[in-house]
Amino acid sequence: MTRKTVTEQYPDAQPDLPPRTRGVIALFEENCTVCMLCARECPDWCIYIDSHKETVPAAVPGGRERSRNVLDRFAIDFSLCMYCGICIEVCPFDALFWSPEFEYAETDIRELTHERDKLREWMWTVPAPPALDPGAEEPKEIAAARKTAEKLASAQPGPEEGDA
Repeated sequence: MTRKTVTEQYPDAQPDLPPRTRGVIALFEENCTVCMLCARECPDWCIYIDSHKETVPAAVPGGRERSRNVLDRFAIDFSLCMYCGICIEVCPFDALFWSPEFEYAETDIRELTHERDKLREWMWTVPAPPALDPGAEEPKEIAAARKTAEKLASAQPGPEEGDA
């Protein structure tokens, strides 16, 4: 109350957004396995996914054919979305991300259902993850991998001094 207020001139000057701003949900389509977890866990049921099964031929002769899901449609209705982030948290394959993009207003509410092409475009606005805290504990996976690599390196015989 004792400081003078500052008005941001929004259309002319873009706001300085915090690093974890929840703008819009971006889709990294290559990581999506059509597991439907995001759509099932969404409390608003605003995620629409369609897919079909495709048979992949055997990689080696005598092997068996595999089937995989192929993504046909991935859409999010932002007129229903409450930006809770549950879909991003439950995605086991890191296919959904928060993008700080916030300028996607539409004049018609039906245009707020964004298909996978539009969601893919926002993937390029997703900021890089923050650097790890230098004082943080090393992840267990990295520590285990390092111990295994050290054990393998010590088990291998080194070059003998007589060989040249």
